Amino acid sequence: MPNIESAKKRMRQSAVRRDRNRGRRSALRTSLRKLDEAIEAGDMDTVRATWREAQAMLDRTAQRGVIHRNQAARKKSRLSRQISKLESS
Repeated sequence: MPNIESAKKRMRQSAVRRDRNRGRRSALRTSLRKLDEAIEAGDMDTVRATWREAQAMLDRTAQRGVIHRNQAARKKSRLSRQISKLESS
């Protein structure tokens, strides 16, 4: 346990941020899982709706520093390739 006040405050702040980031990361994973399930099912209406949600979630989590912006871009790129492949077939 820290003895210095600033270290105690820093510990409280990091605990709050850790909990907040855990929730955001969990919500991101859930939206990506829903999108994957829709792609597997081949339902284009559901894919389009969940794709918009997943894109926004990736951008939001990257903007807030939960994930790296390149990771968000990479995931969006790979998912959009899967979706376009599904649309063409």
